[in-house]
Amino acid sequence: MIGPINNSGTSYDSYAPSAASEQQNAATESKAEKRASGECETCKNRKYQDASNENVSFKAATHVSPAAAGAAVRAHEGEHVANAYSKAAKDGGRVIQASVTIHTSVCPECGRTYVSGGTTRTRIAYGQQPDQYEGNNVDLGT
Repeated sequence: MIGPINNSGTSYDSYAPSAASEQQNAATESKAEKRASGECETCKNRKYQDASNENVSFKAATHVSPAAAGAAVRAHEGEHVANAYSKAAKDGGRVIQASVTIHTSVCPECGRTYVSGGTTRTRIAYGQQPDQYEGNNVDLGT
């Protein structure tokens, strides 16, 4: 039992939870039960689909379990990076920047944190464009 200590230091006042905290506890217990029993309905019905114009996986909406979503999304975003390097090599350019961001969310039904998607950004330089960092050295005169 939790509550404030009285002045004598030998006993505790009782603590009566509010209706709001009881509802929150019930919701937390319900989410924990759903998590323990496997996938909730929201997780079972979650689908992933690529929105780019590249030839990569997930062009059709596909279900991926929360446990496998991280690996699937990382592999998918890796396809975009590989495409950038292929395009650069084919067209006489070079990749000067590639970054992948993995997004996470929390399932509103069961409270499980899951990988909800990813974003890949690439920059390709063509022709005789100088490196963007070339010539930016500063002599501090030491």
